[in-house]
Amino acid sequence: MLVAMTGATGFVGRHVAALLARRGHTVRALVRRAARAGAVAGVVAERVPGDLGDADALAALVRGADAVVHLVGIIVEAGGATFQAVHVEGTARLLAAARAAGVPRFVHMSAVGARDEPAATPYHRTKWHAEELVRRSGLAYAILRPSLISGPESAPIRLLARLHRWSPVVPVFGDGRFPTQPVWVEDVAGAFLRAVEDRAIVGAFELGGPAVLTYAELVRAVGRASGHPRPLVHVPLPLARAAARAFDLLGPAAPLTSDQLQMLLEGSATPHNAITTVFGIVPLPFEESLKRYLA
Repeated sequence: MLVAMTGATGFVGRHVAALLARRGHTVRALVRRAARAGAVAGVVAERVPGDLGDADALAALVRGADAVVHLVGIIVEAGGATFQAVHVEGTARLLAAARAAGVPRFVHMSAVGARDEPAATPYHRTKWHAEELVRRSGLAYAILRPSLISGPESAPIRLLARLHRWSPVVPVFGDGRFPTQPVWVEDVAGAFLRAVEDRAIVGAFELGGPAVLTYAELVRAVGRASGHPRPLVHVPLPLARAAARAFDLLGPAAPLTSDQLQMLLEGSATPHNAITTVFGIVPLPFEESLKRYLA
């Protein structure tokens, strides 16, 4: 199959592209910056320069494709790269190009917690609005909503590992009991592969690891895997929120934004984990995944 991808040079995209190529599929990728193309050298058969705002590039990307895998997303806004512009408007343009080209399959990456509620973060609301565009597109689709993803390129987990290595204590927000369900990036990539290949998989599906952990348990697991476990210090939530508001001013350089703190406190566990029931994947335990790249 010829699979057109956005986000192929990103965290999840590199694993998805590599797995598709190993399975014998031809990967054509939209690449925004030449500097990042090296991340998928030898995996992507064809690179299309451009971004989600470039109609000609999108038309070239999807021409003759058997499926589109749409992974582009942001976690912090910067300049014109807003949640609305990237998640919603970018998805709308890609869907229009896919429809015009007659692409029969669209596989879209969303996130656990995506919803259209006033209390939701802009990230989660725009993820939901993008899902709605996919559902109303008329294309056969699968929407995948991973929980927190564990992998070598995970910035939050790498930050926690550095804290364990260099700090005498590691901060935990509030009581640290909010639930997480981290899932190994290769398991997520496997689910995308199945969604591309099996056209009977239609709908929205949440993806989590095999166990629900509190945030404090997750932090301790990172410490053990890094070989430098440290004591945890609980930071009162009002103080954590004040610090996050100050960090908001740093934009993409912020170690934690107010929205990210809210999403962390909401938790990312899923009672509707489809990774085994729908995709046939036995997920790797979180601590085992950490040992693959932190040790």
